[in-house]
Amino acid sequence: MKLVRYGNPGAEKPGIVDAEGTIRDISGIVPDLAGKALTRASLARIAAVDPKTLPAVPAGTRLGPCVGNVRNFIAVGLNYADHAAETNSPIPKEPILFNKAPSCIVGPNDDVIVPRGSQKTDWEVELAVVIGEEASYVEEKDALDYVAGYCVCNDVSEREYQIERGGQWAKGKGCPTFGPLGPWLVTTDEIKDVQNLSMWLEVNGERVQDGSTKTMIFSVPFLVSYISQFMKLEPGDVITTGTPPGVGMGMKPPRFLKGGEVVELGIEGLGTQKQQVRAYQS
Repeated sequence: MKLVRYGNPGAEKPGIVDAEGTIRDISGIVPDLAGKALTRASLARIAAVDPKTLPAVPAGTRLGPCVGNVRNFIAVGLNYADHAAETNSPIPKEPILFNKAPSCIVGPNDDVIVPRGSQKTDWEVELAVVIGEEASYVEEKDALDYVAGYCVCNDVSEREYQIERGGQWAKGKGCPTFGPLGPWLVTTDEIKDVQNLSMWLEVNGERVQDGSTKTMIFSVPFLVSYISQFMKLEPGDVITTGTPPGVGMGMKPPRFLKGGEVVELGIEGLGTQKQQVRAYQS
């Protein structure tokens, strides 16, 4: 299934994309695509309904982030071998984890705002994993049983805040609008091999990232298992799993977003995003 949230910011409703690409309202089945609505039992209730019997959503309706009320937004750094190489970083021996503020989450086509005073706002196309069951001390072989589905994430990053301001990476990762999610939450049954998905990102029509999840250092099952050793993962938690090469920081000379750019990105089977970048205005 391809599941969406649609409507005005803060008032999104849940929907499903039918075979013709029309969004159908599922608010009569689940109140939102959040928390326990993403468990196996809940997804089975949604799957049992014929989408054609559900109300159609008008074309052009805004898409919100495909997961609501995210409590934990966990990110993995330097998880692609080719990206580590472009940043002259050693291959991590264990996953590098940091948090993105849930308040940074926006819809897939909402504007991205360059923070006040920022000089080094960057882009990162990433595969995000949405948890569907409580997971604590999960074995790697069982890890995908705890996943509801996958979506596209733009892990927007301010490199000065992240790297040059001391402390943890979270400083450069959680600014408002730094977490577009969607367009869809695609359930695991639709993705044959999550470790072999092409992914790309363009800035003003120029292809700058062109990679694949096959160059991940730590696989999705490994990451879910690994993270569950340190915290209890809950339905609706999001793990964004790293980016392939082509980020602005790795270019020679480096290139960053200033405002006025259009960023488009996508992952095979998971849809595309398109964001207008705007400079901060008080």
